[in-house]
Amino acid sequence: MNGPAGRAPGNGAGFGDGPLSRAAALIYTLLTVEVLLLLAASPGLAALLLLGPGAAGPPLAAVCLLPLGPALSAALYALHHRRHDLTDLHPARTYRRGWRLNAVPALKLWTPLLAWLTVIAFTLTHFAATGLPRWWAVLLAVIGAGSLLWGAHALVLTSLFAFRARDTARLAAYFTVRHWRATLGAASLLVLTGALTALMTEALPALLAAPLLLSLLHSSRPVIAETQEDFTA
Repeated sequence: MNGPAGRAPGNGAGFGDGPLSRAAALIYTLLTVEVLLLLAASPGLAALLLLGPGAAGPPLAAVCLLPLGPALSAALYALHHRRHDLTDLHPARTYRRGWRLNAVPALKLWTPLLAWLTVIAFTLTHFAATGLPRWWAVLLAVIGAGSLLWGAHALVLTSLFAFRARDTARLAAYFTVRHWRATLGAASLLVLTGALTALMTEALPALLAAPLLLSLLHSSRPVIAETQEDFTA
């Protein structure tokens, strides 16, 4: 992550280096990234919210969520490369750069993940018609949860590193087990997102996407550090 810039000469901290300035820089960055993320994902999210959870079945919901993958990836890129100095903030420019770099790589992983989760969701919502024993439903739910955790690692990796899609997929699977604390952190964020959606409104997780992604980056620090040290030149 980039360090603070624009420090004034001398022993004291210059303007933009104090704790209040750093807090203001963080808030400004989060708000800017949040707005840009919602704009980038707005076509699909708007359709999903207008249709409602009942009208939008799993296949249609997956199509609506396709633009969300690149939007999340660009947001992670912008938050990772955020500046701490209030006098040197360019979150919008960094977000646009992250989207240009990561849109296609993110879709290469996001699309098959959505397709796989769609199959699981469709099977669970029509489980009575399958004739399978109930423990199959539990197994499918566990597989779906594991797929989401893998997807969280894959999203972080594809947002910050330029690996081939298959290499990112393998690293994400490796880190899901290797760094179980990071996986647990991702799981807690998924549970929180699900709880906000179920107890309040589907729009709330979208409105809190930037701080949730910043938390994901924080919990993924061991994954990022090991990737930089062992898997990059």
